[in-house]
Amino acid sequence: MTAPADKPRLSREHLLDLLRQMIRIRRFEGKCAELYTQEKIRGFMHLYDGEEAIAVGVIPVLEQRDRIVATYREHGQALVRGVPMTKVMAEMFGKQEGCSRGRGGSMHLFDRNSNFHGGNAIVGGGLPLSIGLALAEKMRRTDVVTACFFGEGAVAEGEFHETMNLAALWELPVLFVCENNLYAMGTALVLSESETDIQQKAACYRVSAEAVDGMDVVAVEAAARRAVHAVRERCKPYFLECRTYRLRAHSMFDAQLYRDKAEVEVWRHKDPIDRFKNWLEASQMIHPQDLARIETEIDAEVAEAVAFAEAGTWEPVEQLTRFTYADRAAQTNR
Repeated sequence: MTAPADKPRLSREHLLDLLRQMIRIRRFEGKCAELYTQEKIRGFMHLYDGEEAIAVGVIPVLEQRDRIVATYREHGQALVRGVPMTKVMAEMFGKQEGCSRGRGGSMHLFDRNSNFHGGNAIVGGGLPLSIGLALAEKMRRTDVVTACFFGEGAVAEGEFHETMNLAALWELPVLFVCENNLYAMGTALVLSESETDIQQKAACYRVSAEAVDGMDVVAVEAAARRAVHAVRERCKPYFLECRTYRLRAHSMFDAQLYRDKAEVEVWRHKDPIDRFKNWLEASQMIHPQDLARIETEIDAEVAEAVAFAEAGTWEPVEQLTRFTYADRAAQTNR
């Protein structure tokens, strides 16, 4: 069993790693936005800008054997989980060297080796998948945790309530992570939910729940440690509402006519990267050369990922129907 550890290890090395991982997500997605305007990345793309503290605070607390189910805004989760940036970028380009062989694109990142069970384009689509994975682990009598990320917009979907009910009823080891950025696409939370305190909805199903400042990576990590420990030890679900804000549009096609620019500016002052960096500087935990080194290393990694994707290959047309149906010949030979 895992020993209780509800407080982050605030060593200098650990703090610098938290900052590095958040900057890594931001720089990767910034390059993706640039490539999108050049039409090298196509289709839908939803960026994580402003929400980086959640993935960075939660995912490293999990063990490698634990499972992750994500939403369509999942680049950050995939990178923090350990899916190689080269494979993620190749997937964005639609190349067969990508983590989903170029068939999934931005919204369907999947990596079996990392136990990363995908982004899901359907709002709330990952919720029932997560309890299926958790049920399987419970039947195997393991203490594996399944972490399910989703936005507050999923709370309005029927599968949210069905999932909460079954997770509580069957006592399933799931960590539900609600990334509440206040807007389900273009609809403000206050216009779609009579109860805007999302954690209360989980509590209604007798699921242990708490809310945390999703713009504070240290607070998120501390809450995640408590939550993961509780799920693993009790084999029961736990609900963590991370209150955050996306600083970019919902997707690359979003004109953002539904929110005031002044509101966005207010939240920009709460940017999780700047906020954490300023705290580190004030605490004399980081030096200018540290930041310069981190940014240089990340920029080199991003450049390598772009080069890898550019050099990637398109899947042959002859393989269009591959993976559509089960290979009966292969099954017969097993």
